[in-house]
Amino acid sequence: MDNQPLSKKEVYELNRVAKKQEAEIAEKKKQRKSIIIWSVVGLAVLGSVWGMIILAKRSSDPGPSPIITTAISADDQTTGNKDSKKILVEYSDFQCPACKAYQPLVKQLLKEHGTEFLFVYRHFPLPQHKNAKAGAYAAEAAGVQGKFWEMHDKLFDGQTDWAEKGNAGDIFIEYAKSLNLDINKFKEDFASDGVHQKVDRQYKSGVANFVNSTPTFFINGKKIQPRSYEEFVKLVEEVNG
Repeated sequence: MDNQPLSKKEVYELNRVAKKQEAEIAEKKKQRKSIIIWSVVGLAVLGSVWGMIILAKRSSDPGPSPIITTAISADDQTTGNKDSKKILVEYSDFQCPACKAYQPLVKQLLKEHGTEFLFVYRHFPLPQHKNAKAGAYAAEAAGVQGKFWEMHDKLFDGQTDWAEKGNAGDIFIEYAKSLNLDINKFKEDFASDGVHQKVDRQYKSGVANFVNSTPTFFINGKKIQPRSYEEFVKLVEEVNG
């Protein structure tokens, strides 16, 4: 049979049908794309919600307290009962106001219960305290002459006098004079590598034990956060030793 040319009406109808089919195909592609996008968004939202649930669960469950891993050594400054199996460690900063506020509690604890435990003081000079390291050096330099705890008390008692001063070293020398120290030796030890390295070692031991603020206390290796003198006493007495 001979092929007959299409009429204008037939051509128009074929074009209309073809365009309709193209439009339907394009719409289906668009719908599939939307489904994929919303599926991805939905999964992302679910993932975020699940992550928030897990995070909230972790936040509400702090887990076990950190355990100190740095053993007590001859390098440490100690007081109290050296034969006790109860060991209270403080990581502290002489320029830290909170550390100063805790000192009366620590001193009272040592006065009333000092026969029950060994107290260990470790340096953790915070970077934001410009004179904290110098304070630690002064205490250790005095310690070389057997006056660590006396300098310890003077530094905390006079904290506001030297904390932000540019001449803190001169003030520390005056403290050393009041303790009848050999001033030349004090200056020498204050600037010595041995004293500086000791302070750095103790700071690093704090970092290794997850210390990030001062004061931080550990009793027999377990981190504690006493909020009052009574709580301090209770935490010490609860430990077997």
